Amino acid sequence: MSPVLKIILQRLGLGLVTLFVVSILIFAAVNMLPGDFAQAILGQGATPEAVAAIRRDLGLDQPPVTRYFLWLAGALQGDLGNSFAQANFASFVGADSGGSAASVAKQIAPRFWNTMFLAGVTAVIAVPFAVILGILAALYRNSAFDKFANIFTLTSISSPEFFLAYVLILFLAVLNPWLPSLSNIYIGMGFGERLEKTLLPALTLTLVVTAHMMRMTRAAIINLLASPYIEMARLKGMSPMRVIVRHALPNALAPIINVVALNLAYLITGVVVVEVVFVYPGIGQLFVDSVKIRDIPVVQACCLIFAAAYILLNLTADIMSILSNPRLRHPK
Repeated sequence: MSPVLKIILQRLGLGLVTLFVVSILIFAAVNMLPGDFAQAILGQGATPEAVAAIRRDLGLDQPPVTRYFLWLAGALQGDLGNSFAQANFASFVGADSGGSAASVAKQIAPRFWNTMFLAGVTAVIAVPFAVILGILAALYRNSAFDKFANIFTLTSISSPEFFLAYVLILFLAVLNPWLPSLSNIYIGMGFGERLEKTLLPALTLTLVVTAHMMRMTRAAIINLLASPYIEMARLKGMSPMRVIVRHALPNALAPIINVVALNLAYLITGVVVVEVVFVYPGIGQLFVDSVKIRDIPVVQACCLIFAAAYILLNLTADIMSILSNPRLRHPK
C-alpha cells in the first residue's frame, strides 16, 4: 500500500470515529434541551395520561441508550426518523401518510439543497475575491492598499453576521432597492430569480469568510518571498506579479487550501444566523424552527448533517494538503 493511500485511509478512519463521538454528543445535548414535545403540543391543560400516551407513541418512554442506538442504526441506513410535529399533525387531521409526510429525510432534502446553493454562490464569490486580495496585499505589503485591506477584512470578520446582514439590507435593499431583503425561495423557481434572491445572504457570508482566506494567502506568500529561489527569480528580472503567481503561489497552496476548506465548512455549518435574518428556507432555518417546537428527530438530523459536513471538509483539506506537499506525501 502506498504511503499516500495509507495516510488517506487513516484520516478517513479518524473521521468516522470523530463522527461517531459527535453523534453521541448530539444525541445527549438534544435530549437535554429544556421542555417536552408532548407537553408543548398538548398545552398547560394536558393530563399526565395524555402526555404519557403521546410519549409512548413517539417512543420517548424508552431508555436513552435504546433510543440512541435505534437512531444510529436508522441513520446508517439513511433513515433519519420521523418528524414529531409532522406525525402529530397527520394524526390530528386523521391522514394516513404512510410515513412520507413525517419523514425527516424528505423534510430536510429540499432545505439542504437550498443551503448548498447558498454556500456554492458564496464560495464562487468569496474564494477568488479573497485569494486575489491576498495576492495583491502581499505584492503591495505595508502600502496603503495593504493596510486598507487588512482593516476592511478585520472589521468584517469582527462584526456579527446579523449586524452585517442588516447593514447590507439597509444599503442594498432599503436605501437602494437593488436586491430583495427576503429570500423567499421555492421549488420550481428559475435559476436567475433564485440567484437574485440568494445574492444578499451570499454577500453577507462573503464578508464573514473573506478575512481568513485573504490573510492566510497574504501570510503564506510573504513567508515564501524570502526564499532563495524567489530571490533568484527576482535577480533574473521577473516582474513581482509573475514571481508571486508563478513561483510563490504554487508552493503556498497547502495552507491556502486548508483555510479555504475550513471556511467552506463554515458556509455550510454557520449559515443559521444568516438564514434566519433573511428568512432563507435552508437547513439552518429548519433547525431553528425545530428547536422552538422541540422536534427532536429534525434537530438531531440537522446537527448530524452539520457535523458530517464539517468533518468531511476538514478531511478534504487534510488530504488536499498532503497531495499538494511532497514532504507530506513522502514523510520519510
